[in-house]
Amino acid sequence: MRRQLIALQFADRALAAPHPNHAVVIEHGNAIGGQPHIALEAIRAEAASLDYAPSFQLSHPAAFELANRLAALFPGDLNHVFFCNSGSEAVDTALKIALAYHRAKGAGSRMRLIGRERGYHGVGFGGISVGGIGANRRAFLTLPGVDHLPHTYSPEHTRFQRGQPAWGAHLADDLERIIALHGPETIAAVIVEPLAGSTGVLPPPIGYLERLREITKRHGILLIFDEVITAFGRLGPFTAAERFGIQPDIIACAKALSNGAVPMGAAIASSEVHDAILDATAQGIEFFHGYTYTAHPLAVAAALATLDTFVEEDLLVRSAGLESFWIEAIHSLEGAPHVVDVRTLGLVAGIELQPMPGAPGERSMKLFQACFDKGLLVRSGTDIIALSPPLIISKQQIEEVVGRLRDLLPTL
Repeated sequence: MRRQLIALQFADRALAAPHPNHAVVIEHGNAIGGQPHIALEAIRAEAASLDYAPSFQLSHPAAFELANRLAALFPGDLNHVFFCNSGSEAVDTALKIALAYHRAKGAGSRMRLIGRERGYHGVGFGGISVGGIGANRRAFLTLPGVDHLPHTYSPEHTRFQRGQPAWGAHLADDLERIIALHGPETIAAVIVEPLAGSTGVLPPPIGYLERLREITKRHGILLIFDEVITAFGRLGPFTAAERFGIQPDIIACAKALSNGAVPMGAAIASSEVHDAILDATAQGIEFFHGYTYTAHPLAVAAALATLDTFVEEDLLVRSAGLESFWIEAIHSLEGAPHVVDVRTLGLVAGIELQPMPGAPGERSMKLFQACFDKGLLVRSGTDIIALSPPLIISKQQIEEVVGRLRDLLPTL
């Protein structure tokens, strides 16, 4: 990278002019924006009071406060929080919880995990195994006993889609084929991103997630939502589960949990899952899993400050209110040079580019670099640019972001 990224420019709620050492971040890792005061004082105060606390067999009061607040915010009976340090750890934790649940229920043969093609679930061995992006898997061993649903993208049916496509709900029925092949008694869990993010922003077809929930519930299979990107207002409601009206058994989250100020993730399980695991152990350790820095005091302080800001700034209402403006602005790039598809849902967008002959991914990297040179940091995939603006973004700032993209696309 030719320039050092030092700071974000949303602190004063204004899209900054290009500066050699600054960039505006329009990608997945930061939900509220680069406002250091959000967590700085909370982190500083916590560091002076308690800079570390173990979380094996015990924890510190603020960790319980955060868990209780999250339990109140997540839908249904998702009331039990297992803290970790990243989205990758949250996914691996969720997968292990699913396996432990079935073992506790006397169904130890349920060891198989089902992911989805083009899915991204982090870089742990569990995550790359259930993930379906080839480049993330090829160089590494993956877990046995994993199968994959087909992805939901069809250029023929879903190109330039605003929101959920009408086509594709039938693809969930492939889960019935997988279940018939392996036997329901061997399958522990299905894990999907409600909105497939890292692969290039693929909104779920209308009825698709509902069908997955119905099939998994009928066969006694847990449903895990990877909401590392979508939780905390990215799609309007607090979680994608609420947006789509689906109740999974476990949600994995991270990123916006602490607004990226201190690394943190969590797997949040239903009371049914939690109670089954605990009730199966009369004494001693119920779930042999954990991390040295689980519920680290500084991460907890950052997360509590972030949740306070969500309430004080009314960010869920703000996010929902900006969606239609965001979608129309992004879709105005349809017809721009090299743009072959645009996909949007909530405050997320994927812009797919025509590959350069013989050089897949080169055009998106050129746009990534050109955007950075103009003070705009986007997420680059293989000829796909993903955009996830901070929830504090204004309509004027959205227009400026789209304007910079429109100016840069003809230069590629």
